[in-house]
Amino acid sequence: MTAIDSPSHVSAQVPAPRRRRGLRGIGFHLVMAPLSALWIAPMVFVVLVAFRSFADITSNGLGALPASFSFDGFTTVFTQALAGGALINSAVITAFTVFFSLLLASWAAFALSRYEIPFRRGLLLTMLAGNLLPPQILLIPVARICDSLGIADTLFALILVQTAFGLGFYTFVLHGFMRSIPGEIFEAAKVDGAGEIRTYLRLVLPLCRPSLAALAALATTWVWNDLLWALTVLRTETKFPITAELLNIQGGFVSQWNVVAAGAVIAALPTAAVFLIAQRQFVSGLTLGSNK
Repeated sequence: MTAIDSPSHVSAQVPAPRRRRGLRGIGFHLVMAPLSALWIAPMVFVVLVAFRSFADITSNGLGALPASFSFDGFTTVFTQALAGGALINSAVITAFTVFFSLLLASWAAFALSRYEIPFRRGLLLTMLAGNLLPPQILLIPVARICDSLGIADTLFALILVQTAFGLGFYTFVLHGFMRSIPGEIFEAAKVDGAGEIRTYLRLVLPLCRPSLAALAALATTWVWNDLLWALTVLRTETKFPITAELLNIQGGFVSQWNVVAAGAVIAALPTAAVFLIAQRQFVSGLTLGSNK
């Protein structure tokens, strides 16, 4: 006869997988906690410096704990450094670029996913391959093209360049999402008398809202934080976006670290707000667009 396991023995064996999962979770947090702290520490440091006074920094040092709380850095940035409208320029560039990028990408994705266009797979891969090119090798050609077209040193040129270089990736993501829409939905819309334009506006766009929100948040971050194309296309300081204006702040207030830090905080706030507002759509939209 085999011995019957005691209740204590059974209870000791059952939670073993649970204990292993708990140990893996503890190990994961032990590894990720220091990495997260290293990632967040520079941002916390910049925020602390931005709210310190210049006298506190000069007397105690940049790396010392804050001994004051002041808005002098932000006041100086708004009254002197950003008086030329860099924030407005960035807002205009970002808004128009995101709008036209997603509009054109949705048109292209709708056509490539709905119609039997010859070499459509090759067209899609070609558009996506354009994003794999290092932008550094395209700086001189882009600058020459803008000069030859007579649009150099204009916000329109920067919007055009930003839209062109983001179009391939946005089309690729939206194409994958639109192809996942069941064909029966389009057949039902056709039976109801809906044309292609009405199908696009009333059916496709509402269904693609998660991916559009995700791409809008991603595009806003990319365009707002761009510096390379701004310095390539623009030459007049009054037309600079906030990222290019930060270089002038670093040069003009080289010893006033609270002013420089305040400018960096102001430049980072809009993209952080956009991500916090659209974070749910951002995660779900990218997941749907990549898996379908």
